[in-house]
Amino acid sequence: MKQNMKCAIHQPQFLPWLGYLHKINSADVFVFLDNVQFKKNEFQNRNKIRLQDSAHWITVPVSFKFGDTLRDAQIAADPHWQRKMSTTLQHGYGKSPHYGRYASELVELISRKWDNLADLNIATVEWLMKCFKIRAKILVASTMPEFSSEPTQRLIEICRHIHADTYLSGAGGREYLDVSAFEKAGIQLEFQDFLHPVYPQCYDDPNVGFVSHLSAVDALFNCGGGPAGKKAITL
Repeated sequence: MKQNMKCAIHQPQFLPWLGYLHKINSADVFVFLDNVQFKKNEFQNRNKIRLQDSAHWITVPVSFKFGDTLRDAQIAADPHWQRKMSTTLQHGYGKSPHYGRYASELVELISRKWDNLADLNIATVEWLMKCFKIRAKILVASTMPEFSSEPTQRLIEICRHIHADTYLSGAGGREYLDVSAFEKAGIQLEFQDFLHPVYPQCYDDPNVGFVSHLSAVDALFNCGGGPAGKKAITL
């Protein structure tokens, strides 16, 4: 009997949100698309955490030129960004229930010598996968043959290369993917269905309410990762 394989593909993001991890957890194989154009001021070199009553950006400084891929983008020579980010995380989550359990590993990871943004992003995703007990197989697009530059065709070619018969797209893929091309290629197309959970945050202010769509470290520090614990997040 043929074994089905579901593949998801996405650019490596820096400390991504829960929906990103849900996508990985819903696939058998996840491919980091690290050889597409770098886009500054999206989620490739920054993400949001909660500081008191609002969302706050934490950013990795980058050095790049127009047209560089994510794999080409370098981390800028700023001797203070790692310490500043670690301090900001402590200010935001130092009193959260699970900060002590996870913070030292995250600070150590961020504090390493990083030259390449894609490598840092992949490391943060893999660390979050470990914390949330996600076991999908990970592949990196830049280690594969060169594929089409047309977005839909590139995804189809990656699926074929790794022998996946199902492609899991984010919900936004409905707006730009050529559905008929997947049908012609014999690859089943599925769209992610993710409902963001509401969970206790360390700054539960009734006048503010739940702050959603933050980096997954918000859920990790507040609720813990993996299947253990009644407040752990289920992906």
